[in-house]
Amino acid sequence: MKLFGGTSNPNLTQEVCQYLGIPPGKMLAKTFSDGETQVEIHENTRGRDVFVLQSTCTPVNDNLMQLLIIMDALKRASAKRITAVIPYYGYGRQDRKVKPRVPITAKLVADLITTAGADRVVSVDLHAGQIQGYFNIPVDNIFAAPVLLKYMRSHYRNNLVIVSPDAGGVERARAFAKRLEASLAIIDKRRDVPNIAQAMNIIGEVEGKTALILDDMVDTAGTLTQAAGALIERGATKIYACCTHPVLSGPAVERIENSPIEQLVVTNTIPLTEKAEKSSKIKLLSVAALLGETIKRIYNSDSVSTLFV
Repeated sequence: MKLFGGTSNPNLTQEVCQYLGIPPGKMLAKTFSDGETQVEIHENTRGRDVFVLQSTCTPVNDNLMQLLIIMDALKRASAKRITAVIPYYGYGRQDRKVKPRVPITAKLVADLITTAGADRVVSVDLHAGQIQGYFNIPVDNIFAAPVLLKYMRSHYRNNLVIVSPDAGGVERARAFAKRLEASLAIIDKRRDVPNIAQAMNIIGEVEGKTALILDDMVDTAGTLTQAAGALIERGATKIYACCTHPVLSGPAVERIENSPIEQLVVTNTIPLTEKAEKSSKIKLLSVAALLGETIKRIYNSDSVSTLFV
């Protein structure tokens, strides 16, 4: 087994390698002066089972292109099997035609990854489950739930209500509420333009309760902070938030700092920005052991689904 890491999340690559007890694969990734990406693999991969860990986070296009080039280099170096481990799948929000004459970019990215040489894909909490169907190769959509639930059980137990910030996240919120034996609430959200949302109505009882807002990602934190304000108005006593992917672009950190949210729990599928690292409200959990165990099971042809029973 060989594990190569792109430049998007080197700390996570190092942690996964430590879990697996192997050194990171030797490679060089650099950029020409005009912005072209160049990759050189510096060890033999002929006939090997190779994993490439790369989140397609900011800068999204550069990291995606680097992932494609690494896989092409490994394919031409005669690797037996190439598994793309993409903790955060960029372009996942563009998963369907929401109006005329728009692309389905999540499908385009799936085609690019397959063409570049991937034989299998591993990702964490895909934005939409149907993205698995955009690939004609096996896809393991693993869940950060075991990591998040362990933290929640030890910190948020009393009089808890799990809140989905939109209708699309209800299934996820219901699963967490069931495991935590908590109640469920849903926020009816209207979005007119990208990255700007208006929280409207709260479905469910939140008065006098500790509210935990659960989402798969936080981008500009507009939805999250508006939801927190709406919950406070409806009588929630404390507000916490939890997500898998801390995109945290633009004014996200400032909005969280100035909101009634007491803590935002995230995972390291995306590396935190320097500003986010300094925030006292953001708590980072690692998914390295989860990814490492998934990689080990794929290599040994064992079941991955039993990780989440």
